[in-house]
Amino acid sequence: MFSFSFPVKATIAISLFASLLLLSACSEQNTQSTPVAKQKVTPPKIDRSTPVAFTSAIATTQTTTLHPILAVYKSPTCGCCEKWIDHIEQHGFTTKAHNHENLSAFKQTKGIAPQYRSCHTAVSKDGYVFEGHVPAKFIHQFLAQPPKNALGLSVPAMPIGTPGMEIGDKFMPYQVILLNADGSYGIYAELNNYQEQF
Repeated sequence: MFSFSFPVKATIAISLFASLLLLSACSEQNTQSTPVAKQKVTPPKIDRSTPVAFTSAIATTQTTTLHPILAVYKSPTCGCCEKWIDHIEQHGFTTKAHNHENLSAFKQTKGIAPQYRSCHTAVSKDGYVFEGHVPAKFIHQFLAQPPKNALGLSVPAMPIGTPGMEIGDKFMPYQVILLNADGSYGIYAELNNYQEQF
């Protein structure tokens, strides 16, 4: 007969206990994976519309999680810029805000002429610019079909009633300007009332 000291007996007991736990875990894992293996071999009887609905659910999930991203360059103290960011995030965009002290130089590098500037500049992943309080509706339209040679859109200055510039029920009619890469411009949209922005 062998004589074991206490530490050796404890070590053997712990080893046996650990082995039993591992065997138990493996057997649970095997019983859990068995139905999955059976389903692969013999698919359950399901309605033919189920795979279509499942695929549709996946597509919907992907669409809702993949919002267009806009980098927004603004002054650190601009309250209306924050309100505009709230507006576009509520209408399907994801933003990343960057506070800048010298926005004029930044806007110049993006090709935005002084007469078309406002308080903030948003830039899409493709490099299109959206200057000022452009409603999300028009940014979506623009990104869906960017006009040839376009630089982006602008709402110059800060018209009252634009998204982020709401003051009661006041509204100042304004235009969304199409900025072209060659420095020319056009009218992208004319808004005569508040509701046309949405």
